[in-house]
Amino acid sequence: MTTTTFKRRNLAMAILAFAMFMDLMDVTIVNVAIPSIRDDLGASPAQIEWLVGGYVLAFAGVLITAGRLGDRYGRQRIFLIGIIGFTLASVLASTAQTGSILVASRVLQGFFAGLMVPQVLANVQVLYRPKERAPVFAILGVITAMAAVIGPVLGGWLVTNNPIGGEWRSIFFINVPIGIIIAVAGYFLVPNTKSEKVTDLDIVGVVLAVGGVLLLVYPLVEGRQLGWPAWSFVMMALSPVALTAFVFQQKRRTAEGSALIPLRLFGNRGFVGGSAIQFLFQGSITSFFLILAIYVQVGLGFEAITAGAMTLPFSVGAVLAAGVAAALTTKLGRTLPLVGAVMMSAGTAWTIQVIRSSDAAFSSWDTVVPMGLAGLGLTIMLVPLLDIALSTVDVNDSGAASGTLTTFAQVGGAVGVAVTGVLFFGEAGRYTQPELLHALSVAAWVPITGYALCALASFLLPGLGAVRKHAEEQERIADIEEARLAMQAPAPQ
Repeated sequence: MTTTTFKRRNLAMAILAFAMFMDLMDVTIVNVAIPSIRDDLGASPAQIEWLVGGYVLAFAGVLITAGRLGDRYGRQRIFLIGIIGFTLASVLASTAQTGSILVASRVLQGFFAGLMVPQVLANVQVLYRPKERAPVFAILGVITAMAAVIGPVLGGWLVTNNPIGGEWRSIFFINVPIGIIIAVAGYFLVPNTKSEKVTDLDIVGVVLAVGGVLLLVYPLVEGRQLGWPAWSFVMMALSPVALTAFVFQQKRRTAEGSALIPLRLFGNRGFVGGSAIQFLFQGSITSFFLILAIYVQVGLGFEAITAGAMTLPFSVGAVLAAGVAAALTTKLGRTLPLVGAVMMSAGTAWTIQVIRSSDAAFSSWDTVVPMGLAGLGLTIMLVPLLDIALSTVDVNDSGAASGTLTTFAQVGGAVGVAVTGVLFFGEAGRYTQPELLHALSVAAWVPITGYALCALASFLLPGLGAVRKHAEEQERIADIEEARLAMQAPAPQ
């Protein structure tokens, strides 16, 4: 299928993008419901971290394989399996009676969400010619940005107003009708495209990669409340061993042409820079909204809807910058992620300073300007990122590249939550307002530093000249392929 033969591609992309929005929003929608979940189910601090960390870790674990599954069996087929599974997992989460069942439900949600997202990014590469992809990636960048900030707002509204009953359970149940609509629309509108060059699935690689990350994240989440037993340090020491084994295993598989992550991708500066930014960004934003929601609700006694509304200036800033960032992508290129990351780091630091200076007298109005600044930076950084990071990747590697890129983001989210959780819950004491304020001040250095490192990583992204040269080459290849298919088509009777 060529990029011009599928007439309904924009409708298909709209369905895929909406599913991606729902998947990514579910990372942060749970944040403002955590105090309610803690009170209702008696969830421990570790279970609170796993509600977010378990989702993103399962998400990350399946992403790369999901890209290959889409290449092999068809992107529509894998997408539909993902959305149906995600919907069923949402039913399980909305009816959970214990913290353990809820965590397990979140892991299942993350797993099935991970099946869907690579199909979205790979379909951009397949359904659109190189010169057409920039605005599509810009829209996906806005969706990624908005999903992170709309989650707390929607979650706060659902928990406080309880429109469908069940208080915190509403944030999961709302996925059910939406998931059904997406599944039906996806069946009729999304094409079942496949890759022309398919590699074998690499189960050993998945085990080594996921195991390496889990060996780091699990002891960070569980070790603190258990008094840091010896096994926690042993697991963390084994993490780099497993990840090193993964690299060598992938080197061998690359030589055989069947790698989970083709190591040639890491010779691409744009891909490396984009992966680093995705890792650092997701770890920063996921952890920041988690600790902020806990502080303002548990420490200051804010309702969930008020805690969610605190992110509205962030959302407004992100929306206002979207059009400008999209228009400037082809003119400024990698300068935009640099500027956006600096704005996010500065806005986050400013927000924390305002909260500290206000102390117990803090009002959500106090952080309107710094949160708005961070929101502007979010869109300015993310809108051009996917286009730049994938712009010089060969279309036959699109499944693996898109899956890997998103995997780095979700692994970053899991690691960010784990590291921030160690600092925050370690300083939270008995959860009094002064103790929680101190914990917030200490833990916030993780996202502030993470955004600053995003700015440094932006220098790895390719300049406009390299992006344009590769796009021209891909256009030439696309023209040749269309001409070949036209010659092979049967003559009209």
